[in-house]
Amino acid sequence: MKKGLFALALGTFGLGITEYVMMSILPELAAQFGVSIASAGHLISAYALGVCVGAPLIVLFTRNWPLKRILLMLMVVYIAGNLGFTLSSDYTVALVMRFISGLPHGAYFGTGALVASRLVGVNRATSAVALMCMGMTVANLLGVPFGSLIGNTLSWRYIFMFVVGWGVITLLGLWLMVPRMAPLPPTNIKGQFRFLKKREPWLLIAATMLGNAGVFSMYSYVTPLITDVTGLSMGFIPVLMLLVGASMCIGTYYGGALSDRFTPPRISYYIEIVIFVALMSLFLWAQCSWVSVPMVCLSAAALFAVSPPMQLLLIKYSPGGELMGGAMVQIAFNLGNALGALFGGFPVDSGAGVRYSSLIGAGFALTGVVVLYLFRRRIAQRLATPAR
Repeated sequence: MKKGLFALALGTFGLGITEYVMMSILPELAAQFGVSIASAGHLISAYALGVCVGAPLIVLFTRNWPLKRILLMLMVVYIAGNLGFTLSSDYTVALVMRFISGLPHGAYFGTGALVASRLVGVNRATSAVALMCMGMTVANLLGVPFGSLIGNTLSWRYIFMFVVGWGVITLLGLWLMVPRMAPLPPTNIKGQFRFLKKREPWLLIAATMLGNAGVFSMYSYVTPLITDVTGLSMGFIPVLMLLVGASMCIGTYYGGALSDRFTPPRISYYIEIVIFVALMSLFLWAQCSWVSVPMVCLSAAALFAVSPPMQLLLIKYSPGGELMGGAMVQIAFNLGNALGALFGGFPVDSGAGVRYSSLIGAGFALTGVVVLYLFRRRIAQRLATPAR
């Protein structure tokens, strides 16, 4: 693996811990800041809002910078935001710091995907993006459980002290390992958004959001699904989280490798079908552990398998606004997460049962399959139409 890809993966590992470890330490944060657990959950929402705001905002300000300089700046913001959160003693300040911590997230993935694809040949571009994203999956496999252990036995502040230190290591890694690259061709602000006049980027954004919404409709409520419907004990949940983390790693790798072999549009389409099948299986047979556990893992693997090809496709179909296109993927991911958690909670609140969250997720995924079918048909028609 090229040194530059390793440095990029260091960054996605840190971003993964920062985003996902919060779910496991909400009670400690609520006690620290003297708020309810629901209010502590707003610290998760503040980060997601930072991702959605920061991705286009940072791209607009840095669109003509050299790519390496953008990465270094993003890591400085990441360090500053997490340091501020670590030192926060007031809930409002903590919310602001979480928002700042989320600002570089989307832009880092978008810029990193461009850098990763330039570090290798065209035929290995998706695999390179997958290797960069692997840091996020390793964070889910190892970093989040370890951070949860520290947060629950010592203090949540130690987790974010580690995150700050990791940010410094990543900053040095990017400085030393990523070669200097020329900026993209200069564009004005209007040029960064011109690609959105075409249908292809909107279809990709919609498909990304729908796939994530599908999985998170189920995954947001996976604990009650496994304990109440499947009938497994709470003691199995940490084991399930490790299996899910391993599945994410496997999915990310094969999503990139298969896309390089069979093209990103084709693999994205079939992965979306896999998500639909896994979620429908959970709705129908969640009471069977030999179905529910593998299907939860399969949906997690598929969710992360679709990330590298989608990241590359949006860059490809955003000429003149490649940085914005790459950042749009992370906006779509986070909007999908929020939609999934919201709609997946409706059957839980209404008393219909948590297994219906998977059915709602399957509906999102099936809609995503239709959208990707339309995308594939549209690009096939374009290729078949002779240029005038």
